[in-house]
Amino acid sequence: MLFQPAKLSALVGAALLGVAALLPAQAQEQKAVSVLAIVEHPALDSVRDGVKDELADAGYVAGENLKWEYQSAQGNVGTAAQIARQYVGARPDVIVGIATPTSQAVVAATKDIPVVYTAVTDPVVAQLVPSFEPSGTNVTGVSDELALEEQIKLIKRILPDAKRVGMVYNPGEANSAVVVERMKELLPQFNMELVEAAAPRTVDVTSAAGRLAGNVDVIYTSTDNNVVSAYESLVKMGNETKTPLIAADTDSVKRGAIAALGLNYYDIGRQTGKIVLRIFNGENPGDIASQRSENLDLFVNLKAAEAQGVEVPQDVLDDASEVIR
Repeated sequence: MLFQPAKLSALVGAALLGVAALLPAQAQEQKAVSVLAIVEHPALDSVRDGVKDELADAGYVAGENLKWEYQSAQGNVGTAAQIARQYVGARPDVIVGIATPTSQAVVAATKDIPVVYTAVTDPVVAQLVPSFEPSGTNVTGVSDELALEEQIKLIKRILPDAKRVGMVYNPGEANSAVVVERMKELLPQFNMELVEAAAPRTVDVTSAAGRLAGNVDVIYTSTDNNVVSAYESLVKMGNETKTPLIAADTDSVKRGAIAALGLNYYDIGRQTGKIVLRIFNGENPGDIASQRSENLDLFVNLKAAEAQGVEVPQDVLDDASEVIR
């Protein structure tokens, strides 16, 4: 028996719909997410992995029903802008910007594709969103802003006689500049002062740290991407000159800082992934309020403390989530 073309087309369409009905909902749905980091280092890599794992746990698996693209700008703001434009041209469902410079590049490149920033200290100062309330734009995300008072209290607990706190930072990175200004305001309340050393590029970190050695009682490192990328050189200087290092992220403790009361960046990635899923499910990013991560972990590295000439008080060790011996 021969079928008319119209009837044959209808039968094929019905058959395809029947097959689709048997598939899991997630398997039918193809999504694309493009992720851009300013540089690769353990904290930002943990954010990336957290996003990817959160999506996978929800059924969006890279190479199956998820087109996952990740690139690093290798610390170059111009490269970040170039990659951002490339991503916009590909029209993914969501673009994730990891850290301030890359998030700024993505937000500048598109006003309609959903953008989720993450690991940005102050998204308002960075001009990503007007406030932490729903932005009404295509942008939302997760801040890694820390309560700096708690950071200073940790320094005082470990080094009660410290007066001069050094900071190496990139003045061109908005999140770092915010931390420096805030530390200038807060430290005098604890009878301490800030001593700055600018490092506009990763290669400047060693020389900037060298200018602080011998002139400060402790070096505090924020989540400045230049500094974290070159952390081993900072640790080498700290060990050689007996200059204690206190950090803002726990990964830096594993690399040689004495201690950090910091955020878990993998958890920040998972939190970011949850926002991406909400957008996948139809929510407008402009209706989603920006978020902060408030889960702090205290890490202590006793090997680093010995190398930098510091004895960590027992009460600090008792409060630590992890002690590296």
